[in-house]
Amino acid sequence: MDGSGERSLPEPDSQGSAAGDDIEIIVNVGGVRQVLYGDLLSQYPETRLAELINCLAGGYDTIFSLCDDYDPGKREFYFDRDPDAFKCVIEVYYFGEVHMKKGICPICFKNEMDFWKVDLKFLDDCCKSHLSEKREELEEIARRVQLILDDLGVDAAEGRWRRCQKCVWKFLEKPESSCPARVVAVLSFLLILVSSVVMCMGTIPELQVLDAEGNRVEHPTLENVETACIGWFTLEYLLRLFSSPNKLHFALSFMNIVDVLAILPFYVSLTLTHLGARMMELTNVQQAVQALRIMRIARIFKLARHSSGLQTLTYALKRSFKELGLLLMYLAVGIFVFSALGYTMEQSHPETLFKSIPQSFWWAIITMTTVGYGDIYPKTTLGKLNAAISFLCGVIAIALPIHPIINNFVRYYNKQRVLETAAKHELELMELNSSSGGEGKTGGSRSDLDNLPPEPAGKETPSCSSRLKLSHSDTFIPLLTEEKHHRTRLQSCK
Repeated sequence: MDGSGERSLPEPDSQGSAAGDDIEIIVNVGGVRQVLYGDLLSQYPETRLAELINCLAGGYDTIFSLCDDYDPGKREFYFDRDPDAFKCVIEVYYFGEVHMKKGICPICFKNEMDFWKVDLKFLDDCCKSHLSEKREELEEIARRVQLILDDLGVDAAEGRWRRCQKCVWKFLEKPESSCPARVVAVLSFLLILVSSVVMCMGTIPELQVLDAEGNRVEHPTLENVETACIGWFTLEYLLRLFSSPNKLHFALSFMNIVDVLAILPFYVSLTLTHLGARMMELTNVQQAVQALRIMRIARIFKLARHSSGLQTLTYALKRSFKELGLLLMYLAVGIFVFSALGYTMEQSHPETLFKSIPQSFWWAIITMTTVGYGDIYPKTTLGKLNAAISFLCGVIAIALPIHPIINNFVRYYNKQRVLETAAKHELELMELNSSSGGEGKTGGSRSDLDNLPPEPAGKETPSCSSRLKLSHSDTFIPLLTEEKHHRTRLQSCK
């Protein structure tokens, strides 16, 4: 290589230099040798492989700016890249689109496409959706890592009031942060169950007492228990609102709206009981109080805050709107058809129970859903045959969309477990690399991150959040020292 200035590179033949279409480009990618032709590569002149056609005239500097090594004798270009991904990338020259093989990490494949200078617009739509899903997962991992780092770190510049808010928020929102926080979460869960049981027991006539006017009301003991539970829910909500970093987002959150609906009826009914009698009749006050008591059932939804299973089920149902819509459509069509048939077939019987088609809707609903109350039933032979067919069609219609809904539930549950494990693994990598830097610290806290070695001169120092967003790269580990920032493709796939 020292005599490269005196020795000239082999020139392409006269026909190749004149047209550039018959040139053979020999590339060796990860040990896999491939012969490509200039007329094929020239379809996309902005790609790296197309630039190899005329790179020989530019000397070794131009050649080595495009490849890792070059053999002048064989006129072979060497690339230390993934050969499996390369086989997928070169499909753009043959078919005009790129398909990603199963088993290849989508983020690594995107990096390979960037290296070969192939635009992502050539990636097939199904592969783009897979890439977008993987990006969302990595952003979720980065968000979880950031949350854990925020919990571990204490900013000395913050005032005592701000630190107190963070401690209260962590205590109430993160049961896994400490043993007392876990005890409070379990206590809140038990109080939700107790208040729900008390609400149900208050409707049992044997447990009710008579007031001065002879009306049945809840037992005073049950009312005291409910008052204590509501007091706990109110205190918990106010403390969480007080310590919330974003008050508006907290107030508009669905679960926090449920919390308000669970405690608001108690105070509204209390106000109407003591002050409403002066402004309206007693009967209207009692009716309003009874209507508000029905809203107490909203407190059962508070269980979703403490149950990851209920949260997963809610997400699965949200992702299964299409399947649920198909189910309702199947049932609606079946109800209309079989109710009309049942009404027509039962008109010949003198004691028919099918008075009209709208009334027959109820029979079709309880038959297709396999409930069968028996309050309305067919009496003719054709009507019974119609009922049997509607029953079978109802079973099939309900069973069809169940499998996709279960798959959505299992997929989301497994995804959450993988994301949680990946976030912990990322933190372990950060701690390992921080401790191996010779500083003798465990790493992971915000104060430790501030003491990491600075970036070399001439390079921008990305912020903590930007590094986390780049954690999907196969050549960079976020929040690590500069000496240990390389990572294998296998690690990035994991």
